[in-house]
Parts: sequence; C-alpha cells; structure tokens
Amino acid sequence: MAVDQKRAPRTSANFLTYVDDGRFDGVTFYRAARRKADPKYGLIQGGIDTDARRSLPPIPHEPTTQTGIRHLDATLSMARPNRPNSAMGNFFITIGPTPNMDARGDYIGYAAFGHVVAGMDVVKKILAVPTCCGSGPMRGQMIVKPIAILRARRLDGAPRPSRGVKPWLIGLNRKTAK
Repeated sequence: MAVDQKRAPRTSANFLTYVDDGRFDGVTFYRAARRKADPKYGLIQGGIDTDARRSLPPIPHEPTTQTGIRHLDATLSMARPNRPNSAMGNFFITIGPTPNMDARGDYIGYAAFGHVVAGMDVVKKILAVPTCCGSGPMRGQMIVKPIAILRARRLDGAPRPSRGVKPWLIGLNRKTAK
C-alpha cells in the first residue's frame, strides 16, 4: 500500500503511526462487504476492530472534497463510526470504484488516503470469503473466519512510533509462554 502524505497528511500519519507502533500486528480483516448487484466488487475492512487497547485518539476528518483522492479501485480509506472526526485504527480497501464513499453536499464521506500497489488478487480473495452476522449496515458482512494481518511494516521511510504505552503488549510473553 502507498499512502498520500501530501494530500491526506493527517490520515496518512495516523495510519503510519498504527503501522510503526505495531498496532496492526496480529489484527484481522474482519469484514467483506460485497455489492448485491455485482459481488465481485465491494470493500474489505480490517484493523483494530473494537480493541480499545490498540487505539490512538480519533483524528480530524479529511474528506475527499479536500484531498481530491477519490474512492476508485484499490483505494485505501479510513473506516469511522457515523460521525466526523472519529476515525482511529480501522481501514478499508475498495474493490472497484466506490464513488458513494466520496464526500458530496452535506455527506462527509470517508477519508481516502492511499492505494494498493500490489496484492489486489489477495484483496479479491478476502472479499470472496464466507460472511455472516453483524448488525445495522454491517449485517451479513462479518467474515466467518477473520483473516490475520501478521505484520504491517513500512517499506520506505523511517518509522516514527508513538512514545505511549502499548497496553496490547502487556502480558503477551506470559500468554505465549504457556
């Protein structure tokens, strides 16, 4: 994946902090939302899900009307609850153009901030896995056997981890030693 630090600096910096801190290590892709009209298109979502121990504070929203980054095929974007300035550690990847995620009028949309540079074949395979459960707009979209993200690392640039406590690591050695 490549992030666009010039056009979406806050969102990119947030995502890279999660990467640099290791907050995405061991999390999952947990959602596959297929379009009803054409199930080979949609989005997959991953990240910290509801693990508050891994979360950083929410970030200000950078709408597509501000950044100019549109939700095209292979776009990387921040997931958020249904309110602005609430994105934290969940993201999604689009499969096929998804203009309904772009801001327009009073709709704030989602903060697109990068794109997949290699591996869309894997993204498409994740989109096709069995789903069930969920509620509200995610009904039937939760991946039955979530797909693990083993490690997330920068391929270029110097890592800049936060200096905060990393509570998701507390007790990890004790658990893995058993």
